Amino acid sequence: MRSNYYLESETKTKARLPVGLSVLAGETEESLFRVANPRGVCGEFSLREAGRWIVGCASVKVEAGLDAATRQLYENLFVAVDGLNLCRIWHYVPRINEAGADGLENYRAFCLGRSLAFEKKYGAGFKQRLPSASAVGTEDGCLTIVFAACVAEPRHLENPRQVPAYDYPKKHGPRPPSFSRATVVPMENGLADIFISGTAAIEGHETVAPGDTAVQVERTIRNLGLIAHTSGIGENLGAKLGGERHFKVYIRHQADLAVVKAALEKTLFVASDKVAYLRSDICRAELNVEIEATVLGVRVG
Repeated sequence: MRSNYYLESETKTKARLPVGLSVLAGETEESLFRVANPRGVCGEFSLREAGRWIVGCASVKVEAGLDAATRQLYENLFVAVDGLNLCRIWHYVPRINEAGADGLENYRAFCLGRSLAFEKKYGAGFKQRLPSASAVGTEDGCLTIVFAACVAEPRHLENPRQVPAYDYPKKHGPRPPSFSRATVVPMENGLADIFISGTAAIEGHETVAPGDTAVQVERTIRNLGLIAHTSGIGENLGAKLGGERHFKVYIRHQADLAVVKAALEKTLFVASDKVAYLRSDICRAELNVEIEATVLGVRVG
């Protein structure tokens, strides 16, 4: 394993946020929002302005009550984005598959707090406001949230072969996950920034091939293609449309790196892509791989 993975923004001195994940291969840091300037704080969030984007980062130690900690951070987040549209949220959840003090799995407790926070803010129709997102596990005991928001009106989209996560049945927890599968943020001249959520081998709402990494990679690539097509950039995720492509590949078992890397390099990635392979637990214990994609400045068909 290599050093901790960082999210960064470019200033005179780089602002780097460690997210508690080890790098297995590829990029050691991600910079999506360049030339970012400080914009103060809002509660636990440090804010930066990067062109049309407002980006916020917060990381808090969670000793107990992950659902309450999530709700509190989201209350800060909603104040920070007042008057803006949420377009993408990244979450790093401590010990995501372990049970908390109340016996509820940490991911499900996190989903409970997030859903209640969205409902409190936006009311019964909050599902229509949910942006793309991801949530993966860390071992450092901190809940870390990063968001990107802007004035532009985004479009939140779903994979036609998956049940929207916000409509999952109760078997997946007391409150379903609160995110859309992708968000398209329009720019001028027919271009857009596209955020594809953490994507895994799920069909309908069920896990495909539990524990079988090779099959899960194939199904994950298929799901990425479906939501990319829905987003208007084709099933190859805009590889020939001039956009800047970033990927994060979350792998549960380090021993699976070679299998996952070979499959993705053969079928999905091109030389210009920015790709990080990261060791992480994933929202469902039977999932071994998850992939997220960001395509910036791409021409939408």
